Amino acid sequence: MAVHQSTFTVRTRGQGTHDITDAVARAVEESKLRCGLVTVFGQHTSCSLVIMENADPGARRDLEAWLDRLVPENDPHFEHTLEGPDDMPSHIKMALTRTSETIPFNDGRLLLGTWQGIYLWEHRRAAHSRHMVVTVVGE
Repeated sequence: MAVHQSTFTVRTRGQGTHDITDAVARAVEESKLRCGLVTVFGQHTSCSLVIMENADPGARRDLEAWLDRLVPENDPHFEHTLEGPDDMPSHIKMALTRTSETIPFNDGRLLLGTWQGIYLWEHRRAAHSRHMVVTVVGE
């Protein structure tokens, strides 16, 4: 069993989903491994990762809107408010979703379903540089 690890940065434009499927696929390709698992991990507490519909962006927008309704800004119960009204909701959204995704691969190719993509989900309104760690394990 071999392990290959790399990193990449995603520059977000603010809230929303950002497709990172190709960057993860490149990391698998660069590993030269043929079969195994790849894990992508976001090193942040106000964005998350999700595998989601890649054909109709409306599905992602619906998911984003639903989570915004679940965790609205300016909740009077929030204590952590110094970094702006979107900060604490961003932390909660991250905690309710995931900071990593694991995907199998074979023949050096991600085994995602036909309509699946890997997305960094930015929960903050401002643009950020997000750092991803990709670990490829296999043979």
